[in-house]
Amino acid sequence: MRAVVQNSFGGPEVLEVVETERPRPGAGEVLVRVHASALNPVDIAVRSGMLPLLGEPPFGLGWDISGVVEEAGPGAGFAVGDEVFGMPFFPRAASGYAEYVTAPAPQLARKPAPLDHVHAAALPLAALTAWQGLVDGARVKAGDRVLIHRAAGGVGHLAVQIAKARGAQVIALAGAARHEFVRGLGADEVIDYRAVDFAEAVRDVDVVLDSTAQGDRSLTVLKPGGVLVTILEHRDDALRARSEAAGRRFAGISVEPDGAALATIAELVEAGRIRPYVEETFPLAEVAKAHARVESGRTQGKIVLTV
Repeated sequence: MRAVVQNSFGGPEVLEVVETERPRPGAGEVLVRVHASALNPVDIAVRSGMLPLLGEPPFGLGWDISGVVEEAGPGAGFAVGDEVFGMPFFPRAASGYAEYVTAPAPQLARKPAPLDHVHAAALPLAALTAWQGLVDGARVKAGDRVLIHRAAGGVGHLAVQIAKARGAQVIALAGAARHEFVRGLGADEVIDYRAVDFAEAVRDVDVVLDSTAQGDRSLTVLKPGGVLVTILEHRDDALRARSEAAGRRFAGISVEPDGAALATIAELVEAGRIRPYVEETFPLAEVAKAHARVESGRTQGKIVLTV
């Protein structure tokens, strides 16, 4: 099969498409014929060596996949031909940029029927990050006021929709060029973070979803008892202590595979409550171009590889 590997840390040019052995599923696992694999900022950080999740190269990148079950191991719970999507093994290597991937069945869910594989692949890591932050961590409920940083990005654009599906009032931070897009997702108020200091413009929110490492500034807009959900500062014990001292709750999120949550997210997709946005697709052979596109920091929604 074809798969992407890297033999050293570096820029997008270190990614190579090679021929390698097809994996075999073990007990409770399935072999997925991958149709699409989405990129995430963590992929860039791992590739460059900035975030050494996978140790030293060589290794294969990629976690978000959507495809068809080719082979099922004993007790897997899926049948050959089932369309599935998921984020297997994270933060261990899944080698998702490949024609075939093995995955534990409990870390997958059935692909939402309204989505093709490209859009289904765009969901797992970003949607689970938003879900585990807003639902599992902050327990967002109807009537809550929720502030979402980077609301037009991969996690942000799904977080807006998940918060709205929970009945929350959403205040979204996005550049002016993205305002129409974010309003179309359901945001009640959109603020241009380049022109306005959100820490001065916003007050008394119940939850902040911070993907920008501005935890201390985000704390200032929370009402007493509010929840700071932070992605990049999830291990910051000092920030946790400052949050608690200020009478706010700290919810650090490091995303984990969760097939059951993906199944619930799929139900929201099928009900028309969530729709992933894919800005551009690249064939597997152009994985370096796809990485450069994500690394530009100017993407709206997700970038996806077609396999």
